[in-house]
Amino acid sequence: MRITNKIMQRNNLSNINTNKIYQDILSTQMSTQKKINRPSDDPVVAIRALRLRSNVTEVTQYYSKNIPDAKSWLSVTEGALDNLSKVITNMIEQCTKGSNGDLKTADRKIVLEQLKALGEEVYATGDADYAGRYVFTGYRTDTSLSFPEEKELKYTITEQLDKSVLDSVTKVDMGKLKDINSSNYNDAALGMDAITDQDISSVDVYRIRLAYNNCSDYDNGGELKIQFTDPTKPAPVPFAPNTEWSQANGTIEVIHSYDDPYTAAAGAANADRVIYVPETGEILLGENRYKELMATKDNENTKENESEIRITYEKSSWQKGDLRPEHYFYCTSYPEDGAPIEYNDTYLKGDPERQKIEYDVGFNQTIHVNSTADECFQHGVGREVDDIVSAMQDVLDLEGVKANLETMLKNVEPDSENEKILKRQMEAVDKALTLAKDKEQKLFENGITAFQGYLDDADLSITNCGTRSSKLSLIENRMQNQKTTFETLKSENEDVDITEVAIHLSSAELTYEAALMASGKVMQTSLLNFI
Repeated sequence: MRITNKIMQRNNLSNINTNKIYQDILSTQMSTQKKINRPSDDPVVAIRALRLRSNVTEVTQYYSKNIPDAKSWLSVTEGALDNLSKVITNMIEQCTKGSNGDLKTADRKIVLEQLKALGEEVYATGDADYAGRYVFTGYRTDTSLSFPEEKELKYTITEQLDKSVLDSVTKVDMGKLKDINSSNYNDAALGMDAITDQDISSVDVYRIRLAYNNCSDYDNGGELKIQFTDPTKPAPVPFAPNTEWSQANGTIEVIHSYDDPYTAAAGAANADRVIYVPETGEILLGENRYKELMATKDNENTKENESEIRITYEKSSWQKGDLRPEHYFYCTSYPEDGAPIEYNDTYLKGDPERQKIEYDVGFNQTIHVNSTADECFQHGVGREVDDIVSAMQDVLDLEGVKANLETMLKNVEPDSENEKILKRQMEAVDKALTLAKDKEQKLFENGITAFQGYLDDADLSITNCGTRSSKLSLIENRMQNQKTTFETLKSENEDVDITEVAIHLSSAELTYEAALMASGKVMQTSLLNFI
């Protein structure tokens, strides 16, 4: 085959162009620091790069965003729960001080104010939020745990209880003692001059204490209803009409606190009465009614919870700091400018929805970050404080009456009729004080036990929160290792070795220059030079 100059020119140009393309590839790799710039450069590297980049993006989302967010949520929750634990511990300390039988009036006032302040702080702690989201309200992160201000909003609330809520309450009947003053102590028209220690008494009544006080009194409609299963009836069906107490069937009476419902519910003659006191949020039970509810028990052979006691009532007036019922119970609210809103309907089906907030923190791995209000911020804390504060206030009021009587006794003539009246009143006050202090003492002792239970719940929530935090730390360490691994694999797959590319580029440049020199020499000579 004859090789002509034209063939040599084409071959040289082709080789030079090939070298130039290689040089361009190396130059591009130097500037981009990547092995390929389009999938066609190396399909295998391209496919692997897409997979590794997806892995790096996911791990970065978990490690850099989701996990820090979850840690912050848990940190806020743990801080609030720790504060709750401290508040309840302080309540126990105050109850221990109050249980001292030799407590002075000044000391009693200090304990009273401390308990009031601590009671308010408990639920204020429950309104802790993270980045504008309330941490104890489940999925309703835009709704506070308690009402931030006074509000008129009607709710129908159904509490699902059991016989453990049944207890007894002592009521000290003080008669007109608190109304005695220096201008009326001997007033016969008011009956003040006839007050004796025989007018003072105390009664013990069984009761159910609802989650709220100042409930609707049903003067303007509505109905209180108690439903339970009667174990004495065959094949009991939970909450059937024949196991229902209500105003409609005449089994529940509404008696206001100023009409002395405790005396009305006490005694053998009143054993079948059920009395609702809306102001105090109490249902007072006669002995027979108490025994009926205490007899409720669960049948292990059925899916129903026959031991449940359901109480449905209404409340419309809310004070600042009252807990919102939608975070605790099956309830319905009735806004003035909208349709009724139903909450937690699954509670009545025996399958309450646990509003868990979970974060994706790893491949197919989530972590539960929230604690719900019903786990730690129970209504019983505030209601227990209300009972103790009320009993302490009665003692303080009686001590004030006694101090006034002692002053009046010093200013009356000896052996006068007024002195006799004041002495009889003093005997009545002493008796009332003895009964009131005994009631206060029992409430303090019961309060220590009750608050210890609430403290245990708070400590359990703190432990659960700490366990989740520890688990999250382990996941964070693993995600950090995975992030490093995937980034290394990604770099090895698509990043070039700059040193190696630089050497190859330098070699390609020398080769290109040599090819140009060789081509120049070859092209200088042709067939015409030898003719």
